[in-house]
Amino acid sequence: MSEYRNIKAIIIGSSGTGKTNIIKAAIDEPFEEDNKSTLTSSFVSKNIKIEKKTYHLDLWDTAGQEKYKSLTKIFIVDSKIVIFVYDITQRKTFDELDFWIKITKEILGDYPIYALFGNKKDLLLEKVIDEEEGKKKAEEIGAYFKLTSARSERDKINEYIKELIKMYLNKYKSNCNDTFHRDREESFTLQYITKSNDNKKGFRCCEKS
Repeated sequence: MSEYRNIKAIIIGSSGTGKTNIIKAAIDEPFEEDNKSTLTSSFVSKNIKIEKKTYHLDLWDTAGQEKYKSLTKIFIVDSKIVIFVYDITQRKTFDELDFWIKITKEILGDYPIYALFGNKKDLLLEKVIDEEEGKKKAEEIGAYFKLTSARSERDKINEYIKELIKMYLNKYKSNCNDTFHRDREESFTLQYITKSNDNKKGFRCCEKS
């Protein structure tokens, strides 16, 4: 049996930024207009092939409400890719990035690949944060930047995530075998389930394997 190489990625940002719909785009689930706020954290998994090798990506969705901020810290640990998200139509979500960046860097330092997504590009007429402002923030934290839309650029989101994985692999190419072996031992089991009531795929909280 072939061994999958595991990579943990986490999406972080304030409530209402569209984090869950970004994840839905990544796993080819339909966009939902009125997603309920994520409670605590959950994740989905998908296999991605890069240069004839298969990588098992655990993509974590985190809660952005004030009362869950301390709990989110627990799920940041061991992340290899961190995607910060803000809503280009809501100044508050951009201002609150400083908090998310601070707690993440305190836990992970400069180890992971960082990215910054300005979401809801389809609402450009309502934007309050210019693209240049987003780029400047990304430069400050050494992050890959994209202005995107979980509604209208779903295929591009998959491309961006694949690019982040490539960046991670290139960054740690010299010691990736040891890293992946450790990740395999500590990885979480996929909890990607089918709801019995409506036969739709959904999220479920994690358990150690």
